[in-house]
Amino acid sequence: MEDPRTSSSTIDRHRSTALTESWVALWNGDYDIAEQIISEDNRVHAAMFDGGDGSAVGGVSGMREIVTQMRSLMSDLSFTVDVGPVVDGDLIVVRWQATGHYGGGMPGAAAPAGTPVVFHGTDILRVAEGRIVEYWLNADSLALMTQLQVGAG
Repeated sequence: MEDPRTSSSTIDRHRSTALTESWVALWNGDYDIAEQIISEDNRVHAAMFDGGDGSAVGGVSGMREIVTQMRSLMSDLSFTVDVGPVVDGDLIVVRWQATGHYGGGMPGAAAPAGTPVVFHGTDILRVAEGRIVEYWLNADSLALMTQLQVGAG
C-alpha cells in the first residue's frame, strides 16, 4: 500500500498555504474564489444547524450556500487561522477563529442584534488536482449557540 505522504497527490507547503488562504478568503466573503478551489465533486461532512450531516451539500454551489448561510447571521464575520496549515498527504488541517456581530434572524436566538460573537473550529480539507474534494468541519457550535442565546428565551 502506498504511503499517502509520498504519493503524487501530496500537497507541497506552498500550494497548501495558498489554498488555505483562498479557503479563508471564501469564508470571509470572496464567493468568486469558490470555483477556483472547490471541486464539483466536493462532499461535506459536518453537523449542520438543521440537524443534517452535510451529506446533502455538494459541489461549488453547496459550499457557497453554506458560507452564505453563516454570513447571513453575521455580515461582518471574519475568519483567521490560528494553527496551520498542517499538511499530511492530500489533507490540509487548519484551526480557525471566527469573529463577528450577530445580525439577528436565527430562529430560537434571544441575543440582540449587534451581540459580539467569537467561536473556533477545525477544518480538514482533502485535495485532489488542486481543488477541495472533501470538507470535514468540527466547530464549537455550543459556544456559538450560547453566545446567540439559542433556547434561552
